[in-house]
This record gives sequence, structure tokens and C-alpha cells, in this order.
Amino acid sequence: MTTPAPLPSFKSRVVPVIALSDANQAVPLARALLAGGIDVIEITLRHPCALDAIKAVATEVPEMTLGAGTLLQAADVDKVMRAGARFGLSPGHTPALLDAVLQADLPFVPGVMTPSEVMAARDRGFKLLKLFPAAQAGGQKMLQALASPFSDVRFCPTGGVSEDNFNALLAERNVALVGGSWLAPLADIEAGRWGLITSLAQRATDKLAAASTRV
Repeated sequence: MTTPAPLPSFKSRVVPVIALSDANQAVPLARALLAGGIDVIEITLRHPCALDAIKAVATEVPEMTLGAGTLLQAADVDKVMRAGARFGLSPGHTPALLDAVLQADLPFVPGVMTPSEVMAARDRGFKLLKLFPAAQAGGQKMLQALASPFSDVRFCPTGGVSEDNFNALLAERNVALVGGSWLAPLADIEAGRWGLITSLAQRATDKLAAASTRV
């Protein structure tokens, strides 16, 4: 069985989930997040400009660990790799999609919502999974329930994650990362309020540092 490629290394345990409407927003956004201590980003394939946005960040902000999100079909794998994404994520997974990422050796975080989906992804060798939509799936209580039967699996809950609850989620022993859109609100992106986005990123970075100090 082919072993999934490991994710590239990055420092932040918070992954901003971004749906851009204009590829020109991508580079200043990435720089704003970096200025606030966030060195990873997920640009989702929810808009036709997404691949151009990924290309722009890959070219102009190489220090940002660049992920492509919302990979829904096998054909997306080659597209995001050609655009320069260093890893991929999905709200779910299919056998064809997992075949494609394994064949391409793309580091990948498959999405799951149920224990059966966790088992299916785990059987293919994936041990870091995206719990999506996390709030609807049960949030922190669901993560706690999954911890014992799947002690070797870690999660990146996404969907309903906010500034108010991300540290509580990260305190769970089976949570490696969290994904959320609160770090870069669409209205602020479209208005070019990069300083505000840097402030949101820095606040999250500071909260993460304070929580790790208390452990």
C-alpha cells in the first residue's frame, strides 16, 4: 500500500480557510497573515480564480505554506499541484480522490464526518483527517468520542471554528490543527483591510502562545 506523503512543516496550528473572489487579493492576504505569525493558508477551489490565486502566492510568497482546499475530484489534484500548492485538503473523500493524491504523492488531509469515514481514510493510511463540518458533526464532544476508538488518528476540525473556541478544540489530545475563516473575513479581504487581518492573525498567534505556556 502506498503511504501518504507527510504534510510540509509549518508553525501555526491555525489554518485560515480562504475563499477568494479575486486572485489579486491572494498575495497581500498571504503577506498580512504572515505578518501576524500565521505561516499556513488554505485557498479553496470555490471560485474560478482559485488556481490563479494559488499560483500567485506560490510565486510571490514562497515562505507561506500553501494548501489548496475543496479538492472534490481526482482531476483537482494535478491542477493544484501545477498551480504550486504544497498540500491539499477536502471536505470529504472518495476512493478515486485518494488514489489520485497517493499516486501524485501530494500531502493530503481527507475530510470525514462519521466513524465509518474515519475508518475508510485510516485504511488508506491517512492519520490526519479534516473533521467537517465540525460543529454539525458534534464539535468538541465528537472529537472526544472519536479519541478512544481511533487513538492513532488526529484531526483538523473545520466548520464552526472561531476565535472563541479554537483553543478549546486544540486542547483535545487528538486535535493537531484547526481550520477557520474568522482570521480573514471576506468583507475585510474585499475592502483590502490588510492591517486588520494582520491584527486578527496576531491575536490568534498570541492566544496560541499563551495557551501553550499554561500547559
